Amino acid sequence: MNILVLNAGSSSLKFQVIDTNTKEVLGSGNFERIGDEAQSFLGIKYDGNKEKFEHPAKNHTEALEFIIEKLNELVLKGEKEINAVGHRIVHGGSKFVKPQLVDETVINGLKDVIHLAPLHNPAAIAGIEAVNEILPGVKSVVCFDTGFHQTMKETQYIYPIPYEYYEKYGIRKYGAHGISHEYVSKRIAEIKGNNDLKVINCHLGQGASLCAINKGECVDTSMGFTPAAGIPMGSRTGDIDPSVITFIMKEENLTPEEMNVIINKESGKKGISQLSADDRDLEEAMANGNTQAKLALDIFHYKVAQYIASYMVALGGCDVITFAGGIGERGNYSREEICKYLSCFGVKLDLEKNKVKAEEEKISSDDSAIEVWVVPTNEELMIALETEKLTK
Repeated sequence: MNILVLNAGSSSLKFQVIDTNTKEVLGSGNFERIGDEAQSFLGIKYDGNKEKFEHPAKNHTEALEFIIEKLNELVLKGEKEINAVGHRIVHGGSKFVKPQLVDETVINGLKDVIHLAPLHNPAAIAGIEAVNEILPGVKSVVCFDTGFHQTMKETQYIYPIPYEYYEKYGIRKYGAHGISHEYVSKRIAEIKGNNDLKVINCHLGQGASLCAINKGECVDTSMGFTPAAGIPMGSRTGDIDPSVITFIMKEENLTPEEMNVIINKESGKKGISQLSADDRDLEEAMANGNTQAKLALDIFHYKVAQYIASYMVALGGCDVITFAGGIGERGNYSREEICKYLSCFGVKLDLEKNKVKAEEEKISSDDSAIEVWVVPTNEELMIALETEKLTK
């Protein structure tokens, strides 16, 4: 089947067309600046080519209409067709655990949890409605970034605040990156030929989270009510004393919206380094003697290792540590520094193998007590396969 995978942002629409028989990406791209008709454009990749088309789009429907036009012209070429559409949904709340075939009940359910992802879910709904309009008769499936984490127990997801806030507002740990964590856990099980593994997956990128996985099910994860929790990220705080937030708001006379920008856009490695959220910039600056850049990276590595250690407790041990995401797949320096902290658990890297970038590879030495692997994530393929399963 040829599956169109959509990831709708508030002003963007990312896409891939995947042939699930060969697992080949036939075409991919992003329609950016939707709503700004003077600036909106489509970037598309296919057959080794990259093209950019300036095209006005005041909403997601107009953007998708142009995407389909160009896919038919450049990628499908009248010889193939889109058989189904898979949508990445950031937040499904407690209501959605598994991928769902889209109908009115599902759309209404997504609207019910808009308050949990006010920036992302309305865009996702717009993407679904655009498909219904542009591709009538083509079935859609929604896959949830929070769904994989719904196997957590109350001891993992209930916060130590008045319980009424959970009952009234649904405030609890939901996690994120679930599609990536599930893909990696399934892939490492295939590689090892063992479905009973205790896996700690480190999805490390600008946004970053860890997940403790036992026999393919999430036991615990680092992101929380929002993606700002857990380890410090490119520009997000990660875990922090909550009183720091209220103190800064009082001293700086900030609104919740202004504080939210600081938490998500100005903190993390960017805030510590006062330079950049990008590890490549920080590693270059560190090499040139920038101590703030080094501090930002050191804190990041320490916190990741600390979470890995805590998840050994959650799992009652660990068989495999996996690295995925942009930093996890390409950041051999970060992988080495993180694993240095884990030497007390018998973790040993093969430094030559650790030079690998974005390829499946066991990077631990043969005498390591816990295997360490790089397993590049593929969220789009995961969505495509789930879509095929529900629509075939």
